[in-house]
Amino acid sequence: MVVLKGIPSVLSPELLYALAKMGHGDELVLADANFPASSICACSAKEIRADGLGIPQLLEAILKLLPLDTYVTSPAAVMDLVDSDKQRCLAVPVWDTYTHLLRQAGSQTPLEKVERFAFYERAKKAYAVVATGETALYGNLILKKGIIPAELLQ
Repeated sequence: MVVLKGIPSVLSPELLYALAKMGHGDELVLADANFPASSICACSAKEIRADGLGIPQLLEAILKLLPLDTYVTSPAAVMDLVDSDKQRCLAVPVWDTYTHLLRQAGSQTPLEKVERFAFYERAKKAYAVVATGETALYGNLILKKGIIPAELLQ
Protein backbone atom coordinates (compact mmCIF):
# COMPACT_ATOMS: atom_id res chain seq x y z
CA MET A 1 0.00 0.00 0.00
CA VAL A 2 1.21 3.47 -0.92
CA VAL A 3 0.30 6.46 1.23
CA LEU A 4 1.03 9.56 -0.84
CA LYS A 5 -1.02 12.59 -1.76
CA GLY A 6 -2.84 12.12 -5.06
CA ILE A 7 -1.69 8.51 -5.55
CA PRO A 8 -4.41 5.85 -5.21
CA SER A 9 -3.43 3.54 -2.34
CA VAL A 10 -4.18 0.36 -4.36
CA LEU A 11 -1.16 1.05 -6.58
CA SER A 12 1.87 -0.73 -5.17
CA PRO A 13 5.35 0.80 -5.35
CA GLU A 14 6.28 -1.88 -7.88
CA LEU A 15 3.32 -1.00 -10.12
CA LEU A 16 4.00 2.74 -9.83
CA TYR A 17 7.61 2.12 -10.86
CA ALA A 18 6.49 0.09 -13.88
CA LEU A 19 4.00 2.78 -14.95
CA ALA A 20 6.74 5.42 -14.68
CA LYS A 21 9.27 3.38 -16.66
CA MET A 22 6.88 2.48 -19.48
CA GLY A 23 7.28 4.44 -22.70
CA HIS A 24 4.88 5.40 -25.48
CA GLY A 25 3.39 2.25 -26.98
CA ASP A 26 4.39 -0.05 -24.12
CA GLU A 27 1.62 -2.31 -22.92
CA LEU A 28 0.42 -3.27 -19.46
CA VAL A 29 -1.62 -6.43 -18.93
CA LEU A 30 -4.16 -6.53 -16.11
CA ALA A 31 -4.60 -10.27 -15.71
CA ASP A 32 -7.51 -12.04 -14.06
CA ALA A 33 -7.07 -14.80 -11.48
CA ASN A 34 -7.17 -17.55 -14.15
CA PHE A 35 -4.53 -15.99 -16.41
CA PRO A 36 -1.17 -17.85 -16.57
CA ALA A 37 0.77 -14.78 -15.44
CA SER A 38 3.85 -16.56 -14.12
CA SER A 39 4.18 -18.70 -17.25
CA ILE A 40 3.72 -15.71 -19.56
CA CYS A 41 6.27 -13.69 -17.57
CA ALA A 42 8.86 -16.46 -17.78
CA CYS A 43 9.43 -15.20 -21.35
CA SER A 44 10.18 -11.54 -20.65
CA ALA A 45 7.37 -9.44 -19.19
CA LYS A 46 7.72 -8.27 -15.59
CA GLU A 47 5.26 -9.92 -13.20
CA ILE A 48 3.63 -7.64 -10.64
CA ARG A 49 1.39 -9.20 -7.99
CA ALA A 50 -1.87 -7.50 -7.02
CA ASP A 51 -3.56 -10.50 -5.43
CA GLY A 52 -6.92 -9.76 -3.87
CA LEU A 53 -7.59 -6.69 -6.01
CA GLY A 54 -10.15 -6.58 -8.79
CA ILE A 55 -9.28 -5.18 -12.19
CA PRO A 56 -11.94 -2.42 -12.17
CA GLN A 57 -10.50 -1.05 -8.91
CA LEU A 58 -6.95 -1.14 -10.31
CA LEU A 59 -8.02 0.21 -13.70
CA GLU A 60 -9.69 3.23 -12.13
CA ALA A 61 -6.52 3.98 -10.15
CA ILE A 62 -4.15 3.38 -13.08
CA LEU A 63 -6.15 5.65 -15.38
CA LYS A 64 -5.57 8.55 -12.97
CA LEU A 65 -1.86 8.35 -13.87
CA LEU A 66 -1.42 6.54 -17.20
CA PRO A 67 -2.14 8.36 -20.47
CA LEU A 68 -3.71 6.09 -23.08
CA ASP A 69 -2.35 5.93 -26.61
CA THR A 70 -4.38 8.12 -28.96
CA TYR A 71 -2.39 7.09 -32.04
CA VAL A 72 -3.90 3.60 -32.27
CA THR A 73 -7.38 2.34 -33.12
CA SER A 74 -7.93 1.18 -29.55
CA PRO A 75 -5.64 1.64 -26.53
CA ALA A 76 -7.43 -1.13 -24.62
CA ALA A 77 -7.88 -4.79 -25.55
CA VAL A 78 -9.65 -7.76 -23.99
CA MET A 79 -9.38 -11.49 -24.59
CA ASP A 80 -12.17 -12.48 -26.98
CA LEU A 81 -14.51 -15.33 -26.14
CA VAL A 82 -13.60 -18.80 -27.39
CA ASP A 83 -16.03 -20.24 -29.94
CA SER A 84 -17.96 -22.40 -27.46
CA ASP A 85 -18.61 -19.36 -25.24
CA LYS A 86 -19.67 -17.33 -28.27
CA GLN A 87 -22.10 -20.09 -29.28
CA ARG A 88 -23.75 -20.05 -25.87
CA CYS A 89 -23.80 -16.22 -25.90
CA LEU A 90 -21.79 -15.88 -22.70
CA ALA A 91 -22.20 -12.37 -21.32
CA VAL A 92 -19.11 -10.54 -20.05
CA PRO A 93 -20.46 -7.69 -17.89
CA VAL A 94 -16.99 -6.64 -16.72
CA TRP A 95 -16.30 -5.35 -20.26
CA ASP A 96 -19.06 -2.76 -19.76
CA THR A 97 -17.33 -1.68 -16.55
CA TYR A 98 -14.01 -1.33 -18.38
CA THR A 99 -15.64 0.67 -21.17
CA HIS A 100 -17.26 3.00 -18.63
CA LEU A 101 -13.97 3.60 -16.78
CA LEU A 102 -12.06 4.12 -20.04
CA ARG A 103 -14.66 6.65 -21.22
CA GLN A 104 -14.37 8.51 -17.92
CA ALA A 105 -10.63 8.72 -18.65
CA GLY A 106 -11.31 10.21 -22.09
CA SER A 107 -11.07 7.16 -24.36
CA GLN A 108 -14.05 6.92 -26.70
CA THR A 109 -12.87 3.92 -28.72
CA PRO A 110 -14.34 0.43 -28.33
CA LEU A 111 -12.40 -2.37 -26.68
CA GLU A 112 -10.30 -4.37 -29.11
CA LYS A 113 -11.07 -8.10 -28.93
CA VAL A 114 -8.05 -10.38 -29.28
CA GLU A 115 -8.23 -14.14 -29.85
CA ARG A 116 -7.14 -16.13 -26.77
CA PHE A 117 -3.76 -17.43 -27.96
CA ALA A 118 -2.95 -14.17 -29.75
CA PHE A 119 -3.68 -12.42 -26.43
CA TYR A 120 -1.15 -14.71 -24.69
CA GLU A 121 1.48 -13.91 -27.32
CA ARG A 122 0.81 -10.20 -27.01
CA ALA A 123 1.06 -10.46 -23.20
CA LYS A 124 4.53 -12.02 -23.55
CA LYS A 125 5.66 -8.80 -25.29
CA ALA A 126 4.06 -6.49 -22.70
CA TYR A 127 6.15 -4.33 -20.41
CA ALA A 128 4.49 -5.90 -17.37
CA VAL A 129 1.71 -8.26 -16.36
CA VAL A 130 -0.25 -7.41 -13.22
CA ALA A 131 -1.62 -10.63 -11.69
CA THR A 132 -4.84 -9.67 -9.91
CA GLY A 133 -7.52 -11.42 -7.91
CA GLU A 134 -10.17 -10.61 -10.55
CA THR A 135 -12.66 -13.49 -10.76
CA ALA A 136 -14.77 -12.31 -13.73
CA LEU A 137 -14.45 -14.61 -16.73
CA TYR A 138 -12.61 -12.92 -19.60
CA GLY A 139 -11.49 -10.20 -17.21
CA ASN A 140 -8.06 -9.74 -18.80
CA LEU A 141 -7.26 -6.29 -20.17
CA ILE A 142 -4.30 -4.80 -22.05
CA LEU A 143 -3.62 -1.05 -21.88
CA LYS A 144 -1.30 0.78 -24.30
CA LYS A 145 0.53 3.78 -22.85
CA GLY A 146 0.22 7.08 -24.65
CA ILE A 147 2.02 10.39 -24.32
CA ILE A 148 1.73 13.52 -22.21
CA PRO A 149 2.35 16.65 -24.32
CA ALA A 150 5.18 18.88 -23.10
CA GLU A 151 2.81 21.74 -22.30
CA LEU A 152 0.98 19.52 -19.77
CA LEU A 153 4.12 18.41 -17.94
CA GLN A 154 4.92 20.22 -14.70
